[in-house]
Order: sequence, then structure tokens, then C-alpha cells
Amino acid sequence: NTELRHLEKQHFRFLSTLLLHAACGFSTMGILRSETMKHGTLVLPVDRARQFVDLIGNHTKMQFEDMNAREMHRPYKKYIQRIDEMERIIRFLLEELTKVPGAEVIKNNVDAFLDHADDYKLDEVEARLKKIHREFIQFKENNTKLTGRRNAALEERYVVQTAIASMAHVSAARPSRANEDDEFEYAASRSLLDDEEGGSAGRRTLETMFSNIAGVIPQEEQDRFARALFRATRGNTFTHFQQIFEPMQDPKTGREVHKSVFVIYFQDHRMGSTVSAMSEKINKICSSFGVNTYRWPASREAAEEMRRNLQTQVEDQQRLLTAHESFVRSEAAVLLEPVRRGCDSLIEEWRLFCIKEKSIYATLNLFEGNMNLRANCWYPEAEEDQIRAMLIQNSSSQHGHSSAMLVSDRTPPRKQPPTYIRVNEFTSIFQELIDTYGLPRYQESNPALFTIVTFPFLFGVMYGDIGHGLMLLMVGVYAVWKADELKFAIPEMYSARYILLMMGMFAVYCGFLYNDFFSIGLDLFGSRWSSRESSGAKPGEEFSLKPLFDTKNEGGAGPYPFGVDPAWHGAQNELVYMNSMKMKLSVIIGVAQMIVGLLLRFGNALYERNMVDFCCECIPMMVFMICFFGFMDYMILYKWVTPMEDPPSIINSMIAMAMWNEDTNPMFGMGLPRLLMGVTMLAVPCMLIPKPVIKFMQHKAEHQQLPSGHMRLREGHDGSGHSPLGDEEAQRCEDEDEEEEFDITEMVIHQVIETIEYVLGTVSHTASYLRLWALSLAHQQLSVVFFGMTLMGGMAAPFPLNIIATYFSFAAWFGVTVGILLGMDVMECFLHVLRLHWVEFQSKFYKADGYAFVPFCHRAILLKKD
Repeated sequence: NTELRHLEKQHFRFLSTLLLHAACGFSTMGILRSETMKHGTLVLPVDRARQFVDLIGNHTKMQFEDMNAREMHRPYKKYIQRIDEMERIIRFLLEELTKVPGAEVIKNNVDAFLDHADDYKLDEVEARLKKIHREFIQFKENNTKLTGRRNAALEERYVVQTAIASMAHVSAARPSRANEDDEFEYAASRSLLDDEEGGSAGRRTLETMFSNIAGVIPQEEQDRFARALFRATRGNTFTHFQQIFEPMQDPKTGREVHKSVFVIYFQDHRMGSTVSAMSEKINKICSSFGVNTYRWPASREAAEEMRRNLQTQVEDQQRLLTAHESFVRSEAAVLLEPVRRGCDSLIEEWRLFCIKEKSIYATLNLFEGNMNLRANCWYPEAEEDQIRAMLIQNSSSQHGHSSAMLVSDRTPPRKQPPTYIRVNEFTSIFQELIDTYGLPRYQESNPALFTIVTFPFLFGVMYGDIGHGLMLLMVGVYAVWKADELKFAIPEMYSARYILLMMGMFAVYCGFLYNDFFSIGLDLFGSRWSSRESSGAKPGEEFSLKPLFDTKNEGGAGPYPFGVDPAWHGAQNELVYMNSMKMKLSVIIGVAQMIVGLLLRFGNALYERNMVDFCCECIPMMVFMICFFGFMDYMILYKWVTPMEDPPSIINSMIAMAMWNEDTNPMFGMGLPRLLMGVTMLAVPCMLIPKPVIKFMQHKAEHQQLPSGHMRLREGHDGSGHSPLGDEEAQRCEDEDEEEEFDITEMVIHQVIETIEYVLGTVSHTASYLRLWALSLAHQQLSVVFFGMTLMGGMAAPFPLNIIATYFSFAAWFGVTVGILLGMDVMECFLHVLRLHWVEFQSKFYKADGYAFVPFCHRAILLKKD
């Protein structure tokens, strides 16, 4: 007993310290509450302004306000225009480098670049970029010319090859007399113009009446080209296409294009050098399609000679192209080569340098002044000494030059400071989930501190299964182990690696609580119920198990040490028992989490020294929650641990308590429930009435104390003198002394809405936590169905068919498990847990109307651009 009392004292001290720190806010850590921010003015000398802003971006965290928003005066816009042109050149070079075979830009080494960023100067980088840009433009033009010449020689060679094939076919088709027996066949195949007197002359006359035009056209255009020719010439032409199987490179785009040779045959009545109307029409059609036409050889011997010449020309052009590409690759290697060991390629470092310089001059555009630049800024109070020391150190290093200084405001500004919460690789994903809903108000309780534990835990309550949890845990372990490889390959998985790990851990933990391993119960510690053998039941018969533990808590043997007894798996009343347990467990967890939310509301009121909210909202809300829903949880726990002959129905007891009816089987009599219900009902007017009355009286007292003609700034809603941030114009009106009128009607309406929302919300939110039970039941039943319909069916087959059936049924079971339970069900549980945090938990205390502290930081800017 002495040891128990000692442990209770230690536990009480720990809880007291925890609540005190929660009220104070852990302000030094910046986890439960955001960092304390200070407002001031940074003064920089014009001649060294860029150097100081560079140092601030490297070593400190400061957020600057735009001092030129109204005048739109941007003194450094010329520098930004120069850097824009440099970035355009870099984009052009990167696009050209993608066309170089085997070219790979080394990137993602931001920290290594920042360590040597001072090695680059704007003028030097700009000059080198312009020089390389001119060279690559010349390379591109030369490559276009060489590729065009090579393509023209190739196309003409294919035209000549088509002509040779056509002439060879005609020659082969002409019959010749071998002997006297072939006389008839030879005479029948002779041309009608080949007579004894003027045959050759007649043939020459006929050949002069026909002509052809040959060229090369892309294959996707040849059908349209043929239709256009047929319609334009009214069917008086014949077009023959011969496919070119070798693709050609487009000199402008660099893409491979498949082309075909075309030959257009038509009747031509031209005399001498006069061009006929038909020939002119066909040439115009060819020009409109942008095809290349080439001269058709007059004879086969001329065609053979042309092919030899063209083959030599193609080889020469190909050698020139190869030499030119080799030269371009050597020039590209300079841009692709890492500047230093473990650093990025030169072109990537130039890109990062441009981003960095552009951010510096964009920040300088926020300053005002001529001789000295001034800008209002926010910065963490904890880093004020570091900022001053850095400014003093760099000012003293330059003798005879003006110094920079940071002037802090003597009085806090009227506007609300930005919210700055420090995160690391572990907490960043949880903070991102909270910020998606809304950013915490300045130094408001941050739900992310509790979400780190409650989010994966509630997921485990829904997804509890040892086997499925282990599979999800392995995914999380792999993501943590291969974090460096996934950082840029799969950045979403890299960001979520720790939440996946914790979700898997809690799923395994809750799986042990439910004693579920792929829907199979594990007998790890020996069941505390009797077995079939002890009951004497035959196989196939129903039998009842008897408990082997002390059910009346009289000092006997205890139940199953951890989790659900495996005897419940397969029992006839398993579903009834598990439903009852999980439903009540969901309500207990939900009420506990909502009470934690109300405690954070207490902490906010104490931190802001807002006694009106503390007494008129926090206390009545907690009384309402404890007296009704807390009492319900207490009855659930009491019924679990206290043996009763005739246990009462908690649902009936709660209905009788709320309706003020007689309870036929009360757990604690009728007096206590009615007392608690009366206190619950009295808490509602305490939330509704006092706050508007007190606010109205405070406003009236302030007006009576103020002298006439003098106006006083109204305090913000958070009680700290800061008003919540509105639009950008509201940020600039620090010196406005306009008083906002107090409207008692608006205040009363607002309080009525708040009260109704809380009273109804506690009921609906408590019921909403039943989704923990529903999702857990769905997961468990899906596991049972999939296991029974796949693996159990395969194993139930007769031997030796069951070996093969089990092999295939396991593949089906594994596919369904991965696709549904590890895919769809994980996403479903994740979204439901997210809703429980955003709505049920955060609505009790979270305003979420803050705005982010976005400091000027080189590393953050470069990582964001990547």
C-alpha cells in the first residue's frame, strides 16, 4: 500500500507538471505553442544591402513586409530582369541537353551548393551563359543544316532507287523471241507503235506525251495528298507510293519521321520548254503540302550513276554530322560535369544561383529609402541576439562603411504576429495534416503535438490486425530505410515514412489487443476458458465454455493477460461480444479525446489571461461534458470491472437520465443521475448568458473612463493586444486609431450559435466516434470473409488436390489482401481518423485563423523550386 501511495503521488506530480506546462505553453520549445515573435525594423546601407540580405538568408530567419506596396516602387527590377533572361537561357540549355544521348544532369545537392555559393558572381555567370547560349544557337543551326542536307541526299537516293526498280520491272516485263515457236507471243506483246517503218519514232512521240513528278512525303500525309491530287486533276493522274522503312530525323524538332517516295504519272502535251497547266497544278499542290520533289532519271544507267553519287554524298554528310555531334557532346560534358566532388552539375549550380540571386533582389525590392534601406520585419525572439551579433560582426569587418542594425519595436504591434512552429523530419508530416485544416493562431495550442500519438493510435483502433499491421509496418520500415533514395524518386512516400511506420506499429499493437492475426486468434498465454474436451461435446455439436478465471474478483485466477481471449474466436456469440466491447471502447476513447481538447481550451484561456472565456465558456463546457458523457464512460468502466447479478443497461440508464424518467434498474440509484443531469442543464445558460453581459459591461466601463475626443484601440479576440490578421491592407494600418463599434446584438447571436453548436456537437461528436467500432468491425469481417473464401477453401480440398488449390488460393488471398485491405482500407481508415481530428477534436479549442511565418531562407527557397 505504501508503494502504491508513493506511485500515486509521483503520478499526480507528473500530471500537475504536465498541465502546468500545457497552460504555460511550452513556449521555449515551440511545439505546443508557436515561437514568440518580435517585430522590428531592419536598416541596411545601400552599398552593402545585397551582402546583408544574403547573410540573412543563409544564417537567420526573418520575414520582411513590403514597404512599397502602395507606391509599387521596385528599385532592383533591372537585376531581376537580367536574372529572368539568364533563367531563360538555362531552360534553353537544359532542353538542348536532353537531346544529347546519355546526358544526365546531377542535381538535388542544395546544401553543397550553399556552402560554395559565394564562388559565383552575377556578372561572370551572365557573361558565360550568354557566350554558351550563342554557341549552342550556332550548334543548333549547323545541326539543322547538316541534317537537312543529309535528309535531302537520302530522299533523293530513295527516289533514284524507286526509279531503278521501276525501270528494271519494265525491262523484265518486255518479252523477247527465243525461237520461232515464240513468234506469235512476241508479235502479240509488241507495242502497236513498233512497226517496221516508224516504230521507234512512234514510241518516242508517245513518251513525250507522258511525264512524272517524284518526291518524298511523310507517311501520315500520303492519303490526304493522294486525295488532293485526284480531286484537283479530276482523276487524270496516277500516284504511286513506295514506303521508306528507315526513319528520318526532322532537322527542326529532332523527332523521327517515317516517309514514303511518291511518283505522279500524268499526260503532258508540253512543247519544248513550255510547262503545261497540269504540271503547274501538280507542282502547286506539292508546294502546298511542303514536300520535296526530285528529278526523275532519264534512263537506268543515269539512275545508277546518280545513286552512286548520292551514296557518297550521304556518307560525307553522315561523317560531318557525327563529328558535329561529338563536338556538341564535348561542350555539353562541361555543363554536365560536377563542379566539385559531391556537388551538382555546372548548369544546375547556375540554375540554383539564379534562383538565389533573384530571391535576394526580390527581397531588396521590399525595402524603402535611398541612403539607407529600411523594412519592417518579424523574427523569432529566441534568435534576436544571433541576428544582432551577425549584423555587428559583418558591419565591423568593413571599416569606413555604414553599418546595419535591427531596431525592435518598443510596443507590440496592433496586428497579429505570424505563426512559427519548429518542425523536424518526424513532426513535419503531422504538422502538415494540421496546417491543411488551418494554421494555428499565434501561440494558440497546436494540435500537432497530440496528433503525433493520437492519429496513429486511432488508426490502429480501426485497422487492428497483427498480420495486416505487420505488412504496413514493413512498408514504413522500408520507407525509413530507403529515405535517401525515395526523397526525390517518390517524395510523397518520403514525407509520409514516419506516419506509415507509426500507423503500422499501432495497428500491430491493437491487433494484439483484438487478438487478430489475419482473422485468426492466437493462443499466446493459454485460454482462460474450458476446452471442448473438458465439456465432453462431440465434434459438430454445440457446447458452452466455462470460465477458468475468477469472474467475481475474489482474489482467484485472472483472465487472459493481454487482449481478447482466443476462445472467443469462432464462438457463436463472438460478433455480439466484440461489437459490444469495441462500441463501448470507441465511446470511451472519443470522450477522452474531447476532454483533452477542452483542457487545451483551458490552456489557451489561461495563457491569454482571458478570464471571461475561462469562467463563462471553459468551465461550463467541461461541466457539461463530464456530468453527462463522463458519467456514461464511468458507468461503462464500472460495469466492466464490477461483477453484478443483474447488470443494468447503460443505454436505458442514459435515456432515463436525459428524459428525467424512472430507471427500473439503476446502477447508482436515482439521485446521482438526476443531480448530474441538473448540473448539465444548468451549464447551458452559463455558457449562453454571462459572456455577452460581461463584455457589454466592460465596453461600457471603458467608454466612461476615456476622456472625450480620445479613441482607444480595441483589444483583439485573443486578449494579447493583437487582432487577427485580415487582408493585406489590414497589415499596413498599424497607426489607425479607429475604434470598432461594439454590437451587443451581434455578440448575443454569436454566443447563441456557439452554445447550440457545442451542446449539439458533443452529442453528434460522441456518436461520430462510433466510426472506430464500425471500421474495426468492417476490417475484421472482411478479413474473415477473404480468408474463408480463399485459403480455407483451398485447404479444405481433398488430398493431393489441396496442395495445388492452396497454392493458387494463397495467391488470390494475397492479391485481395494487398489490393483491398492494404490499399482501399488503409486509405479509408486514414480519412476517417483525419475527420475525427479535424472536426471532433479540434473544434473544442482550435481557431485555426493564423498565418504562416515565411522567413527569407535560401535553403527553403531552393528546395521549394526543386
